[in-house]
Amino acid sequence: MKILMLNYEFPPIGGGTGQEHLAILQQLAGRDCVEVDVVTSMPVPGLAVEKMSGNITIYKVGIHKKNLHFWRKIEVVEWLWRAKNPYRALLSEKRYDLIHIFSALPTGWLCRGEMDKIPYIISLCGSDVPGPHARLQLEYKLLASFSRRLWKKASIIVSLSEGLKKRAMEFMPLPDFVIISNGVDLKRFHPADDKRPSNVVKLLTVGRLSATKRIDMLIEAIELLTKKGKSMELTIAGDGGLFDELKSLIEKKNLKNKIRLAGRIDPQQMPDIYRQYDIFVTASMQEGMSNAMLEAAASGLPIITTRCEGVEELVIDNGVVVEEASANALAEAIGNLAENQVKYKSMRLAARRLAEKLGWDKIADQYCEIYRRICGKNK
Repeated sequence: MKILMLNYEFPPIGGGTGQEHLAILQQLAGRDCVEVDVVTSMPVPGLAVEKMSGNITIYKVGIHKKNLHFWRKIEVVEWLWRAKNPYRALLSEKRYDLIHIFSALPTGWLCRGEMDKIPYIISLCGSDVPGPHARLQLEYKLLASFSRRLWKKASIIVSLSEGLKKRAMEFMPLPDFVIISNGVDLKRFHPADDKRPSNVVKLLTVGRLSATKRIDMLIEAIELLTKKGKSMELTIAGDGGLFDELKSLIEKKNLKNKIRLAGRIDPQQMPDIYRQYDIFVTASMQEGMSNAMLEAAASGLPIITTRCEGVEELVIDNGVVVEEASANALAEAIGNLAENQVKYKSMRLAARRLAEKLGWDKIADQYCEIYRRICGKNK
C-alpha cells in the first residue's frame, strides 16, 4: 500500500500532533505492507528529504519559524504555500492508494483539489475541531464550509477519544468516525525503580502555555495548599505565549520557591523528568487526547485533572477527575490524594496498567487495518 501522509507540524515543531505522527512512523518503519511518503515542515527555509527507513521518506518543507511551539497565522499560510509544490510533484510522480491527513486544519487545505480523486482519511487532533479554543474562533467560522466538505468526502475520520468525537459530531454528524487513541512508548516511559518517600509532594504539569491549559488555575491551587501549610512543589514544563504572564503571576503571589517555570524540556529528557515526580496535574479545558497524560500514566504517576476530552479513556482508577474547574477543587483533590498513601500507591500501579494497553505498536496496527480496508475497497 502506498500512503502519502501530510502534517503541518513535525518534531521539533509543534506538540502532540507531531509526536504522535513520528511515533506511528517509527512503528511502520520496516513493515513490508506499506510504503510511506510524508510531506511536513521544518523550522528553516528550504526542502530536506530524509530517508527514515527503506519504506518511509520524509519531505520537510522549511518556513521562517519564530517559535517552535507556537504557530503564527502567517507561518501556517507560508507552509501551505511552500508545501504545495512538493505535494503536487509527489502526486504526479507516484500513484498513491490513499492520503492520510494529520489535523484537518490547516493540513487538509492542501488536499482541496483531490477530494474526489484519491481516497483519504483524516486524523483529528483536537484544535482542528471547532470548539471553545478562543484563539481559533474566527478560523472556525471562516473555514466551516471547507471543513464540512473535507470531512464529508473522507473515507474515514479518526478521533483520538470519545470526547473529541462528541465535539466533532456536534460540528458535523457523520457515520464514519473511528476512535484510535494516542499511544505511548512503554520502554522509554516507565515508573522509577526506587521511588523514595519525600516530605515534599512534587507535582508536574506538561504542555503548551496557552489559555486552554489554565495554568493560572494550577498556580492558584498551589497558593491555597501553601496557605494551608501543605508541602507542595509544582514544576510547569512547556513554553508558549503566556510564559512571561505566568512568571509575573508566580512572582506576584510570592511562590517562586514553590513553583518552577521550567520552559521547554528536550523530549529526550522527559522520561527521566516524569520519574522525578509524584503526581501529574492539569487543568486543561480542551484536549484531543493528552500525550502528557499518557506519558505520566506510563511513568506510574497518578493524574489529577479537570474534566476534558480524553479523560474517560485516560483516568479510570489511576487518578481523579475534578468536575468543578476551580483552584479550590483542584487543591482539595491534590491534598486528599497526597494524604492517602494507600490510594496513592494503588493509583500508581493502575496508571501503568492502563498505559500498557496503549503501546504505539497497537496504535500502528489499527491504522494499518484502516489502510487495508480502504485500499481493498478501491481495487
